[in-house]
Amino acid sequence: MRFLCIMGNSFGCTASGERLVSAARDGDIQEAKALLNYSPRLARYSTFGVRNSPLHYSAAQGHHEIVSLLLESGVDINLRNYRGQTALMQACQHGHWEIVQTLMIFKANIQRADYLNGGTALHFAALNGHSRCIRLLLMDYIPSIPDVWNILRKRSTKDESTEEFDEGALRKIINKPADGGITALHMAALNGHVGTVQLLLDLGACVSEVTVEDGTSIDLIGAGSTPLHYAVCGGNIQCCQVLIARGASLTAENANGLTPLKVARSWRRDWLEGILSEEPQSQPEIFPSSYLSLPLMSIVKIAREFGWRNHDSQITPLDPCAVCLERKCMVAAEGCGHEFCTYCALYLCSINTTSTATNGPPGSIACPLCRDGIVSFVKLPDNSPRIKEIPRISLSLTICASSAEDPDPASISAPFCKTEYHSPRISPIDSFRNFSCKKFPSVKLNPSLCMGAPDKSPSLVPCAAEGSMWNNFFKCSRSSLSRSASTNERVEDGSLY
Repeated sequence: MRFLCIMGNSFGCTASGERLVSAARDGDIQEAKALLNYSPRLARYSTFGVRNSPLHYSAAQGHHEIVSLLLESGVDINLRNYRGQTALMQACQHGHWEIVQTLMIFKANIQRADYLNGGTALHFAALNGHSRCIRLLLMDYIPSIPDVWNILRKRSTKDESTEEFDEGALRKIINKPADGGITALHMAALNGHVGTVQLLLDLGACVSEVTVEDGTSIDLIGAGSTPLHYAVCGGNIQCCQVLIARGASLTAENANGLTPLKVARSWRRDWLEGILSEEPQSQPEIFPSSYLSLPLMSIVKIAREFGWRNHDSQITPLDPCAVCLERKCMVAAEGCGHEFCTYCALYLCSINTTSTATNGPPGSIACPLCRDGIVSFVKLPDNSPRIKEIPRISLSLTICASSAEDPDPASISAPFCKTEYHSPRISPIDSFRNFSCKKFPSVKLNPSLCMGAPDKSPSLVPCAAEGSMWNNFFKCSRSSLSRSASTNERVEDGSLY
């Protein structure tokens, strides 16, 4: 009988966790708030087997409000599922830049690698050509200074680091290989994402990186292949032209002795033979990517220190932001001096392209009021750092308040009860202490038996034979090539692929 009581309470925790998972997947913000207010520990719940948390589901489906709610509840931002994927990887795969922005402001780890194929969040974003996600992932590595693009275009043989710009660290992140030596540039070139290829090259991606034979992944055309080999295999002429203009070798041979021209003939990319047959006679003019965003680092630092979501003001401020007319101006653009709220400044840096700016260095964002290029933002002097919020009270389920002793019938309280206020004046902190509840025959458990206890079990490493993103990446035929992994593919076992 005692065992049945324990199992019943465990099923209660699981049911609440599954309700939160459903709310996160469906975007039901009210349900999610109610469940997290009742028990904040539910944010750490993960589904059986695939170990997807509510944060994974909300990030994959693009529900940024629920993602913010879960992060404010104290959930681990770098939670992994059984494939080693984080919520940041899921958001990058599906191109939800708003969620990537929120996760990066909360300092998500961009160097975590997938268990199955070693891909990082940058690989997931490059796979489907999500350039906005890529520039948000690298916001902490690109300083808000005018000469960033010129520094990266020097083509020096050794890493040059300055106090403001650690170019070596940026190149290390950009050129980090996954299993088989595949870089983000290989993936973007194969799938024909011209904008992503140009952005990666502007940020320091190497055109001479080659794949390797490590026995863990299937290679399309053999080890030792450069991004140009992969671009030819994909058949996109613009990707090939951009890579050749940035110095990609036309005579490089892979382990099978194939040059890019031989790859074109092997894969019947006849329209590419003209540009691959001979070196270009004149150096083409190279333009910077329109997805560069220099002010991102400056505005993100301000957002992390002073906040960027000011929804608590009920009265319209005296000096509202000229863009939204709702929030108080917190920052000013260096140069033109126009003032904005932090939220709108972040939004401009995340979605705008440099092609709309009338003047300014490459990577500057156009001011929405005067169209001048913005390189960085500065905090207005009359603003002070935000006060840290009082931590949430542990409103866990009754069964989570565990004890090894036998329960005292007089001290047992129901996990679900009707609220009856004894005083009209109840503080928010004491609002959960003045409830009168009906008795419920239950027991107190050890913390290890409760869902709310910390997860001490080792990570589940799947078998290498299971399906992965790389299986979609390498689905090819000699007549046609799959340009992109399907973002709508689902598996009956509940996984996000």
